[in-house]
Amino acid sequence: MDVDDIVAELRSIEERLRDLAYDRLREAAAGDADAALDEKKVLQARRAVEKAIRDLGGAPEEF
Repeated sequence: MDVDDIVAELRSIEERLRDLAYDRLREAAAGDADAALDEKKVLQARRAVEKAIRDLGGAPEEF
């Protein structure tokens, strides 16, 4: 496994975290207070993964 493979995996993880954050945000908008807290944690994790991608020489995919 090389750096490009790791970057590809991190991009996949970032996408999954993005989807999860949107799901939790929708639930928070529907009144789920726990979902709002979860969304913040997921967003923080997503940002960390984006940073790791950049640190390894990749760029987060545009959506």
